[in-house]
Amino acid sequence: MSEFSMNRRDFVKGAAAVGGLAAAQTFLSVRPGSAASPAKIRMQLGWLASNGLLGEVVAVKKGFYAEQGVELEIVPGGPNVDGVAGVAAGQSAVGQISSSPSVMLARGAGMPVKAIAAGYQKHPYAYYSRNAKPVRSAKDMIGKTVAIQPTGAILLRALLAKNGIPEDQVKVVNMGADMNQLITGQADVVVGWITNTNALKVLGDDRIDLMLWDTGIQLYANVYYTTDAELAEHSKELSGFLAATAKGWGYARDHQEEAVDILVEAYPNLDKTSEMETIGPLMKFAFNETTKADGWGAMTKENWAAQIKTYADLGQFKEKVPTVDDVMTLSLLEATTDIRKQVG
Repeated sequence: MSEFSMNRRDFVKGAAAVGGLAAAQTFLSVRPGSAASPAKIRMQLGWLASNGLLGEVVAVKKGFYAEQGVELEIVPGGPNVDGVAGVAAGQSAVGQISSSPSVMLARGAGMPVKAIAAGYQKHPYAYYSRNAKPVRSAKDMIGKTVAIQPTGAILLRALLAKNGIPEDQVKVVNMGADMNQLITGQADVVVGWITNTNALKVLGDDRIDLMLWDTGIQLYANVYYTTDAELAEHSKELSGFLAATAKGWGYARDHQEEAVDILVEAYPNLDKTSEMETIGPLMKFAFNETTKADGWGAMTKENWAAQIKTYADLGQFKEKVPTVDDVMTLSLLEATTDIRKQVG
């Protein structure tokens, strides 16, 4: 399922696929045995395990979750896993999704999910061009051929609408996982996450980056979310999860090689050399001036309101346009302010 297009029927199918669980069922509970037993929290990923988990694997290894009375289980996603539907159905207590629109579109489709923190303050999605045909601003896309993956279609539409560019002024073609179309001249612009250093190597030094954020479409990435029921019943445990995760990300920022070693130990399919090249750029998205002021994971209602308006204006909510309070809550961020600001 595209993370940018879902409806209630998709959700019902997804919920059935994860076992027909009742939406009210919860998998976050204190283990029986003693009052001191940790709360086991399952976190569903939106995709396969990657460096987007640096903070979590570090927090596990360093005992930060244990300090908060939490035991974390990470559940990988993948191309055939609808992680949002699984969390909404109660299979996991929390989820992490690559892009913030997934949460608001799910909420508009009737899923009881709500964002609780933003792992990356700025979305790493970017448009890449070459010096021969540079695209340094949205206006520079006029007359260009832009290669995108299917999930990038709504992002490009939003960019064009935000900057008053008619869609017929840009030629759009499909691209796969690599960026060769820019090399061969089949496209003037290709897309991808700027933290994906391996994919970007093929472009070499002749590369111009235009961040989606800088075109006025300011999405969050690596968004953490949960359900209304979990927030109502387990806010203390979720606050512990968030506090420990913040500490893990702070430690990873300050001890980058050790953090990469921990990540590769947890997921041996990842390459240390590549991850060391990536961790520096990645940390610039997890930490910035906002986190210095408000701590790791910070997000604002104003940003979410702008995102909702953009997607509503483009007709992306098929059933209901959600409110900001439907889509996100600051309650857990406020409950963990002291700890999060220590690593901001």
